[in-house]
Amino acid sequence: MAKSSTNITAGKIGIIGAGVMGQAIAKSLLDRKIVDRQDLWGTTRTQDSAKIVEKKLGIICLHESYDGLLKKTNIVLLCVKPNQYLSALSQLRHEGLSTSSLVISIVTGVTTSAMQESLPDNPIVRAITNTPCLVGEGMTALCCGPNASETHLATARAIFESVGRVIELDESLCNAMTGLSASGPAYIYLVIEALADGGVNVGIPRNLALTIVAQTVLGAATMVHKTGWHPARLRDDVTTPAGCTIGALLTLEDGKIRSTLARAVEEAARIASQLGKGEDR
Repeated sequence: MAKSSTNITAGKIGIIGAGVMGQAIAKSLLDRKIVDRQDLWGTTRTQDSAKIVEKKLGIICLHESYDGLLKKTNIVLLCVKPNQYLSALSQLRHEGLSTSSLVISIVTGVTTSAMQESLPDNPIVRAITNTPCLVGEGMTALCCGPNASETHLATARAIFESVGRVIELDESLCNAMTGLSASGPAYIYLVIEALADGGVNVGIPRNLALTIVAQTVLGAATMVHKTGWHPARLRDDVTTPAGCTIGALLTLEDGKIRSTLARAVEEAARIASQLGKGEDR
């Protein structure tokens, strides 16, 4: 494995479920030379999708058995759907996953204790992440299972820092993190689309309106990050007495945007708590 300043140990990394998120993580690991191409492999559910991943990333990608690769694998990234995780863990166990191998799961709604039932001796780290990983701007929260050490946590942190920001979070808050951050980009895309519609309504061409809104959202988010100021303070800087912004803000409040967005987070967190309770019947 390529030498770097990260905490990733020597050995292979397997990505179980190399879909959009799995490929994004794999690509970042390769681009940043955190792992050598020959030390990374993945799996997909079909032969056709495996061929696509192999061509795109230049790594081994399998669709049935793991072809003995597990014996040389120190880190497994579990990136499957919630209704697939039990069969995925069963296959890992059946095909000889070492009990010392670190399992890092991004499976929505599945707790470390639930995974530990299938892999009682393995160190497990749970990661709640989101699709901006695709552009290196992901937001990931990590929590550890009972067998995971600080070294295992540092390894997971090194992997996800390659695709964005990382925090540590108590597992009791993971479903809340899902509702707020994992689902969060979808809320922002809806807001962007709605604001662009507003731009079109006042005469701005749609493509230009989308560019304007996307940069405005990016700029506002960067202001929050870089200043550390409360959003209310930043909002006040834009809101002059009897100006156009206060009129617009009151219109948004009339539409209950604040409570609607907050309730959206609550609903997504509730649904996340129900996922991963077993395979589809």
